[in-house]
Amino acid sequence: MSATTSTRRATNITLPTHLLTEARSLGLNVSQACEQGLVAALAARRRENWLTENSDAIQSWNEHVETHGLPLAEYRAF
Repeated sequence: MSATTSTRRATNITLPTHLLTEARSLGLNVSQACEQGLVAALAARRRENWLTENSDAIQSWNEHVETHGLPLAEYRAF
């Protein structure tokens, strides 16, 4: 969901002083940087969860390919 189409809510966060000082001195929008970091952290966690939830299927498929090869491999041109 993009920031322009979602409802926004103010929140308080605690940051190390040296990071906040440097961010301000460089003209960085701290709220935007925190939001981008949170988006990246959420994506990483979703990926980890998906891999965990599907690890049995992934392992099973890998074993199938090791045993039987890739489907349609005979038609590969490379």
